[in-house]
Amino acid sequence: MHHHHSARDNPHSHSHDLENADSTRIGWAFWLNFTFTIIEFIGGWLTNSVAIMADAVHDLGDTLSIGLAWYLSKLGKKASTEKYTYGFKRLSLMGAMINGVILVVGAVWILSEAIPRLANPEMPVTEGMMGLAVLGILVNGLAAYKLHGGHSMNEKVLNWHLIEDAMGWVAVLIVAIVLHFVNWPILDPILSIGFTLFILINVIRYVVQTMSLFLQGVPDLATRNAISKQLLSIKHVEEIHHVHFWSLDGEQHVLTAHVVINCLIDNEKLRALKQEVNERLTPFGLSHTTIEFELPGEPCRDDKDHLHTHSHSHAHEEIN
Repeated sequence: MHHHHSARDNPHSHSHDLENADSTRIGWAFWLNFTFTIIEFIGGWLTNSVAIMADAVHDLGDTLSIGLAWYLSKLGKKASTEKYTYGFKRLSLMGAMINGVILVVGAVWILSEAIPRLANPEMPVTEGMMGLAVLGILVNGLAAYKLHGGHSMNEKVLNWHLIEDAMGWVAVLIVAIVLHFVNWPILDPILSIGFTLFILINVIRYVVQTMSLFLQGVPDLATRNAISKQLLSIKHVEEIHHVHFWSLDGEQHVLTAHVVINCLIDNEKLRALKQEVNERLTPFGLSHTTIEFELPGEPCRDDKDHLHTHSHSHAHEEIN
């Protein structure tokens, strides 16, 4: 069945190179981060520093989201199937949820390690801490630099993550230098708690947003209102209802609506009307749209109570 696509795909071959470049970049950042996260967990354990452990959890989260972004950018391009008619874009939402859960568990674990240490703080090995911090700044800096040219939403988000990580390591470096000269071991758990709360606040915000997309909430109210306004401003459009506007993955949006027309129309007029609807909706860049036209006096198919009272003679005209 797939042979239809081949002719259409050729003109886009140059864009595939771009996508592959994105993929290679993301792959790079993934392996850098992955290797480094392992080094960190070991380093945090050896240097006895909960701040480094907390940063390791932060980096683990980034590694997961990079890996997921990498995997999903490949999977998300898969065409829709008979069973998954919308394609696989929603997988990234699922990925975001899983990441969120892993990060929350990690954060809770760090807090359970760090809070008891506030009572009797242990001195970390400052030289090791400094070494790891410098390494952290370099690795995250390099990964951020690698993703720097990225255009996709995924890469922009990841780039921010990596810059954030580099900043986190600057904080670890400063604490390590202070601890090297001053005996204030409590700085280590304080820093780790600070990090962890920062991770938690961000993750929770992210998870809430993801949940609302999962539940097919409106991705953006302003856009929805703008769409309604555009449709209502078309000539002969009396009203619109059953407007459903939701998102596959936060970027690819779906719209369905019923448009009520206030005059009887022939095919010619209907074609013109459809054309106008298309023009009005084009700026919104929707991935899927379904518009149902309802003729004057025709009951709406989705208002179940009307259907029983008057089955209307116009019903057959509407199916064109």
